[in-house]
Amino acid sequence: MRRTITFKGNPLTLVGRSVEEADVAPDFKVLSGDLKEVRLSQFKDLVKIITSFPSLDTPVCDMQVKEFNKRATSLSDEVVVLGISNDLPFAQKRFCEDNDITRVAVLSDYRHSSFGINFGLLIKELKLLARAVCILDRSNIIRYIQIVGELTAPPDYDSAMAHLHEVIAKPPLRGGGVQPARCAPCEGGVRALPRDAAERSAARIKGWELVEGVKLRKEFRFKDYVEAKYFLDLLAMLAEDQGHHPVMTLGYNSVRVTLTTHAAGGLTENDFIMAGIIDEVR
Repeated sequence: MRRTITFKGNPLTLVGRSVEEADVAPDFKVLSGDLKEVRLSQFKDLVKIITSFPSLDTPVCDMQVKEFNKRATSLSDEVVVLGISNDLPFAQKRFCEDNDITRVAVLSDYRHSSFGINFGLLIKELKLLARAVCILDRSNIIRYIQIVGELTAPPDYDSAMAHLHEVIAKPPLRGGGVQPARCAPCEGGVRALPRDAAERSAARIKGWELVEGVKLRKEFRFKDYVEAKYFLDLLAMLAEDQGHHPVMTLGYNSVRVTLTTHAAGGLTENDFIMAGIIDEVR
């Protein structure tokens, strides 16, 4: 997956998880124009076009939403088009009303950066979303990803629509795709892993220290305080999205992360899932 793009030729960095075609898309939460939470899981059994962009206040983004809205008029009700940016929901709602946008659900990622982090499309330097088009089938398997290399350039609409029709015509077998790692809710009680099981799991993840058989710990180093603080903020948003919260200690150029499941009094599978996700975004 692409991890860098440019803005007028200057390099920018994409941060977040890494998703590929044939993966099952990770769930995310965004906000509608009336500030209601919207999740990917709400569009179950529909084919999804997700088109992300930096800001509706720019001509290319303005045209991107209008173009997908126009093309969506020829699509059946089995397809939903989601437009996602970090614009405020109020601005998105006003844009849709002023431009008669009825076939694209324009949604905001400004509060949680949940979509940007889970799809690896958050621009580190700008805190905006990269311009991209993703197509998900009815089983939420990612069938197509287009990340536009130059932020000021439009997406390839014809390519996206051609792949959409292919997805509609050739649905995959259900159950396919690589499942995304996600922490499971601990409600109802959960037991800690036995020490030998925790040791085996810890041996499979690089750089994490097993502490007294009940904690995982790792220290990440950066060039300065600003970079370390950015990583800590990124992990805080990711942890909230996963519902699994590590202890994080910020130093001048380092972040120490400690994982354990307090409800279990030790390590659970969730801690190892979270460690893997943290390594993924690093």
